[in-house]
Amino acid sequence: MRALTLTAAGHASITEAREPILQLGQLLLKVEMVGLCGTDLNSFRGRNPLITYPRILGHEIGATVLEGDATTPAGTRVTVSPYTACGRCPSCRRGRENACRDNQTFGVQRDGAITQFLAVPEAKVYASTLPLKHLCLVEPLTVGFHAVSRGRVTNQDTVAVFGCGGIGLGAIAGAAFRGARTIAIDLDDEKLATAKLAGATDLIHSGHEDTRTRLRELTNGDGPDVMIEAIGLPETFRMAVEEVAFTGRVVYIGYAKEPVSYETRLFVQKELDIMGSRNALPQDFLEVMAMLETGRFPVDKAVTAIVSLDESPSILAKWSANPAAFTKIMIQMS
Repeated sequence: MRALTLTAAGHASITEAREPILQLGQLLLKVEMVGLCGTDLNSFRGRNPLITYPRILGHEIGATVLEGDATTPAGTRVTVSPYTACGRCPSCRRGRENACRDNQTFGVQRDGAITQFLAVPEAKVYASTLPLKHLCLVEPLTVGFHAVSRGRVTNQDTVAVFGCGGIGLGAIAGAAFRGARTIAIDLDDEKLATAKLAGATDLIHSGHEDTRTRLRELTNGDGPDVMIEAIGLPETFRMAVEEVAFTGRVVYIGYAKEPVSYETRLFVQKELDIMGSRNALPQDFLEVMAMLETGRFPVDKAVTAIVSLDESPSILAKWSANPAAFTKIMIQMS
């Protein structure tokens, strides 16, 4: 079967891969469409320390069951959770397998989904009648939804999200879906416009406005109840702590690219809850699918390009050369 393989940093090609051998408890899927994300771009650029080469990419999946079971019969349209869980580490023992110490994600630590067929455990499959394009958005949106869950967001909260890329957009949609007042912050007009369609009630263009001033104006000087950082910059890491309300919650999804210095007095003085957020749990997948079923997420606006498998190596190179030109790329497998 054919697959998109990174043979080395900066080198992607269509290769032949072995067809999967179905194991007990697994379903055989025909992969229909796969989304590309920032992790795939970092892997292509050689900036992902977790990847080894050669590696088949892809973990944002829309597929059809070829060989199923009584619960998920052949012909069912599905998406897939791309993570593994060892069941033994402290995270797994606490029921937080999303942060498994030994996690292996499709397309990173193990071969991924940009191939024709895939064998996956039945427990990792989520059946849905959603269109394939929507199904490919489920996993990336769950990352932001999980951050919203970590922040314990309710309809009584004001939530500010730094970054309106794919992950930030998920956090914005997740907060809005829970009924929170949601402030989207970004430098890009088009991304802010998409955030508005995803449910943001207020927009801050941080290139044209002073973010701190606007946050205080929008919250009567109190600051947001929850700050979600989805960019990964030292200045936004610090600003989240500085501008969040007293007894507020700060959730970090992004990785800062360098060490971050804090005024730790604020941690104690404000009695803050400061949390990391990684991957997603089953309930996040279910919540995202419920949100997509309402039709309230701007799917067509969020997807920049859909290309064939044969075009996928060249689109990766174009994305690497001009990342700002693309929001979400999807690969149509047939």
